[in-house]
Amino acid sequence: MSIEALARLDEERVDHRFKGLPPDADGLTVGELAAQRRDLFTGGFTTPVLALSAERLEHNLGLMETYAARHGLAFAPHGKTSMAPRLFQRQIEHGAWGITLAVPHQVRVAVAFGVRRVFLANELVDPAALRWVAARLAADPSFRLVTYVDSVRGVELMDAALAGGDRPVDVVVELAAGEGARTGVRSEAECAAVADAVAATRTLRLVGVAGYEGEVPSADPERVRAWLRRLVALAVDFDKAGRFAGVEEIVVSAGGSAWFDAVAQVFGEIPELSAPVLKLLRSGAYVSHDDGHYRRLTPFNRVPEEGALEPAFRLWTQVVSRPSAEQAFVNAGKRDAAYDLDLPVAQVVRRDGAERPATGIEVTGLSDQHAWLRTGPGADLRVGDWVGLGLSHPCTSFDKWPLIPVARADGTVVEYIRTFF
Repeated sequence: MSIEALARLDEERVDHRFKGLPPDADGLTVGELAAQRRDLFTGGFTTPVLALSAERLEHNLGLMETYAARHGLAFAPHGKTSMAPRLFQRQIEHGAWGITLAVPHQVRVAVAFGVRRVFLANELVDPAALRWVAARLAADPSFRLVTYVDSVRGVELMDAALAGGDRPVDVVVELAAGEGARTGVRSEAECAAVADAVAATRTLRLVGVAGYEGEVPSADPERVRAWLRRLVALAVDFDKAGRFAGVEEIVVSAGGSAWFDAVAQVFGEIPELSAPVLKLLRSGAYVSHDDGHYRRLTPFNRVPEEGALEPAFRLWTQVVSRPSAEQAFVNAGKRDAAYDLDLPVAQVVRRDGAERPATGIEVTGLSDQHAWLRTGPGADLRVGDWVGLGLSHPCTSFDKWPLIPVARADGTVVEYIRTFF
């Protein structure tokens, strides 16, 4: 990572662009505001405000670093979850091989902040983006990009756009997770045809195979492991056919955030090939984890002896209306909270510096700038109270907040995470 580029994030001025931050901080740099160690609840922050737990963030980073090392996996976490260079840095400091991304804009952000290894989990056929990739590869011998190919047509488009480049682009054939799944080549025979098309170019170099097991139809442990074994068998067959001749390492990659235990098990069965195998795991949602979708699906639920991820997000809102004993409204809605998979969960109520569980309080819906709360008998909730909400699906939480305070358990804000969506 580039220390200079990261340092420039601290030089950015705080102003109206960053919701939830203290109005009296306008004009300060991010670094100056962080140095003040303000309290999230008494330091002038306005609701709604999204915060990350400093302790839980560090716990999750360390847990996945240990997990990957224990299972002999390289780790390229999916950065599109957060698009936060400081979190990229933290992940690399915790042993990540590189960062996984999905579209050219995200790659440009990562490169601007000094990421040297990128796995692009998508077929890249945009000519302008491919020319930019070729220029980066030519300008920086230390930069490596690996990207999907999933069609002969895609290979042809890539080859045309990259003509005249100094370095070939490393590609992996994407095996689809099944009929009706998302992207990827549907059959092994078609995979071979795509590999043949790559071999016929001078602009691309086949270095492995990859896919995303989270798209396996009607996914369960057996179906996911069966597909992963297909992926491994494809790598073995390609190697026997000499398709990886001359590569320094063979990439075999999978891994969302729901089935990385299956990835670890099956990748542990990969036999010796003609070159060392880079067993590349790509889980991304672990950094912040969540209080909904991923909390239910995390593999650590199936193998608790491996540890447990901890939800690190909390969206602090304020009660602005209490029209009846059964209903209340807080001042955060679709613009602030992830809602594409699960509604937020009311966790705590804060009044006069004291917190208590949000007993009898349920989020039932979201408007643009309001969350609808149903309040049961005995729910003690008043206008002006702060309500802390747990969120589901971090992928659509980070993108709503361009500058996120990181707070310790005692409320002290110790840093700010800048996002680029």
